[in-house]
Amino acid sequence: MEPGLKRKIIKDLERFVSRREFYKKVGKAWKRGYLLYGPPGTGKSSLIAAIANYLKFDVFELELDAIDSDSELKRALLSTTNRSILVIEDIDCSVNKDKENRFTLSGLLNFMDGLWSSCGDERIIVFTTNHKDRLDPALLRPGRMDVHIYMGYCTPSGFKVLASNYLGIPDLDGHGLYGEIVGLLESTKVTPAEICEELLKTNDEDDDEDADAALERLVDFFKLKKLEGDKPEIEEAKKQKMDVDVNNVNIFKRETEEERREEMDVKVNDDIENK
Repeated sequence: MEPGLKRKIIKDLERFVSRREFYKKVGKAWKRGYLLYGPPGTGKSSLIAAIANYLKFDVFELELDAIDSDSELKRALLSTTNRSILVIEDIDCSVNKDKENRFTLSGLLNFMDGLWSSCGDERIIVFTTNHKDRLDPALLRPGRMDVHIYMGYCTPSGFKVLASNYLGIPDLDGHGLYGEIVGLLESTKVTPAEICEELLKTNDEDDDEDADAALERLVDFFKLKKLEGDKPEIEEAKKQKMDVDVNNVNIFKRETEEERREEMDVKVNDDIENK
């Protein structure tokens, strides 16, 4: 995670838990909503665990696919406790408004805004999604999802944190491979989870492997990922080139046919004049 984003989240959490009297004074439920969105493998679940550990909150995961009605949803929400985090993962895949005998989106929103909020204190609700654009705007407004956090692919600054944690490298700026790593990270979609998995493989396969060798292996991995990512673009470029070539051939054929017709017309006119 970007250090700046981490500081922002910690500051928001500390501000939330320290404002009991403020929430009471303004008559608002003491709760906070977070939306974590971005590609799979970018650390959404890990961030939830980190928040729970930092605040010493309990975590309740609500499986909406297992909920059959609004009344069952109500019972599930009321079973949560104060100083807790309610997690609903992949909310875009879970909210079902069409099937019979299922809970409704309005039911979820009403319980979030009303009974669930008023029956407890110091509660956090977290939605996760890979596709923010698919969510109903009613879910996203302030008061429900107060903070929207994008969890993206690994960046150079995020990689520095991973290198420090896994390889014990406190400062990568002066390393000979860092420039190449930065270039690859900026041009390749690699998730933090993929990098962590590669670093774990490195430690498992060779306990004596030093940090430099581990970074070299990661560079090879990034190059492979870049090659895989470039393939669709290369294929699309080839397809577009083929389409252009076909169009050019068709244009050439039409021009050639027109020239032949013009030549034939001229020849016919000449024959008529000669007669």
